[in-house]
Amino acid sequence: MVAQSPAMASVPVMTSDGSPPAIRVDGRRARADRTRESIADALLALVGEGDLRPTAGRIAERADISERLIYHHFDDLDALLSTVAERQLARARSRLTPLDDRATRAERITSITAQRAQLYEWISPIRRASTLQEPFSAELRAARTESDAELRDQVTRHFAAELEARQRATRRELLAALDVTLSWATWDGLRTTNALGATAARRTVTRMLAAQLDDQTG
Repeated sequence: MVAQSPAMASVPVMTSDGSPPAIRVDGRRARADRTRESIADALLALVGEGDLRPTAGRIAERADISERLIYHHFDDLDALLSTVAERQLARARSRLTPLDDRATRAERITSITAQRAQLYEWISPIRRASTLQEPFSAELRAARTESDAELRDQVTRHFAAELEARQRATRRELLAALDVTLSWATWDGLRTTNALGATAARRTVTRMLAAQLDDQTG
């Protein structure tokens, strides 16, 4: 048996189509990633247009792929929605830039309200779709619980001075009031049920926060 020279050993074995195996595998993975992205983008586009429970056929048509490809990349539509919701949650985290927790109360109210308004306007379409499916998906419920906890922690830090000034019994109530006021559910209620524009909804949240923080009954 003839030993390979170092030079020969460094030459990659070619596949039947003439490409090295690593390049072929990487190309296949890249195509799969692009397909998954196009499916996710199609779902988000449909949800953004108000189609909160799009069928696989409508998603495939929007993504310009076969319906079969959806089920090749995702077990079912719930798995697709869960994946997209997780992706949006990760992107939402990147939007939560640190706020100045040492600013004046008025400045802190303004900054957190502005941040939440921007976040909720962006995330509302997928959040509405996720809410419909949460009773049937443990993954979606877990993602929402995690997100809600992170946002509540932000409120706790941002209004730490006001919370610490309260008695223990009313401190918890104040935190709950602030958390609910700054929640997506409140924002969605103002924007949909009450039909307020984004600017009016933001002013309303600002007034609610100021009233709660100025209340000295506790």
